[in-house]
Amino acid sequence: MPTPKDLRKEPFKRLVILGESTVEGGGWLHRIEDRFADVFVRLVNECQERPMEYFNKGIGANSISPRSPGYEASIKPSALERYRRDVIELEPDLFILCYGLNDMRAAMPVEEFIEDMAIIIRDVRDACAPLIVLTTIYYMTGWKSYPPFDRGSPDLAQAYNACIRELAEEYGCVLADVASAEGGADWVIHYDGVHANKVGNLLVAHRLFEAVAQHASGLAEREFKTHRDTEWTKGTLAARERDGDPFVKRW
Repeated sequence: MPTPKDLRKEPFKRLVILGESTVEGGGWLHRIEDRFADVFVRLVNECQERPMEYFNKGIGANSISPRSPGYEASIKPSALERYRRDVIELEPDLFILCYGLNDMRAAMPVEEFIEDMAIIIRDVRDACAPLIVLTTIYYMTGWKSYPPFDRGSPDLAQAYNACIRELAEEYGCVLADVASAEGGADWVIHYDGVHANKVGNLLVAHRLFEAVAQHASGLAEREFKTHRDTEWTKGTLAARERDGDPFVKRW
């Protein structure tokens, strides 16, 4: 198994997550704390000596840019119109970009969507150099409801996700494949057919944490510091040394 790239050697100080209604949260959840972003933050803070600041910049029915077919129905600033204020001005060291669901549902051409995503990624990277995480678009079941967000399809969703994966590779972003985490299970989606229920949010949060933890050794800093001088560590280090299998820090 190849060793993952370690993209963050220090604990995180500030997270900004930019996205749509699933980021913002709403009536499909009993508690605002059940949002996947909040669950993810709790997982990260459980690992760090100091909690990171958390800025949730989700907006319901949001589009990636004004050229998305769902933009006029949204009547809200798109990601491309607000990322400088909502992301760059906050100077995060961890940035999670969660777009594509609404744009896919409105049948925005995938090529245009990727162009707009790339602008945000490049500008945020150049301005504050955070660890950038892209999420695939979430699984859903309600394809014929809520015009103009009734023009997507499972095939278009797969095309979007394939391009998001390519975008992450091109720009050195971490990819959290949340669609794969949901696994096509209808029972992790709310009655509304669009939003993950609490179970689905837990799946998304843990996939996000998995992706970040695999590329950020800073999340394990406290763990290694805390256990460095324990009797267990001293004993096992000595045993490994005797057996010709010494501990080697490889990150």
